[in-house]
Amino acid sequence: MTKYQAKVYIDSQLKQAKSDIYIIRVVHGYHGGTQLREMVRTEYKGNPKVKRVEHGLNPGITELILRELY
Repeated sequence: MTKYQAKVYIDSQLKQAKSDIYIIRVVHGYHGGTQLREMVRTEYKGNPKVKRVEHGLNPGITELILRELY
């Protein structure tokens, strides 16, 4: 998947996300996924729908937190 394809897909998921969705977990890979990882972490850091961007427990995952769980 290219950066453009990933961005289009993530944007569509953010647009479709209902209010009960807490997190979008993006699996971009670790060794070959650095371009996708950097794109996700920089593009969505300032997105109004994303409260925060967190590194996953696995280095190949980034989590987009859409709302607080509590």
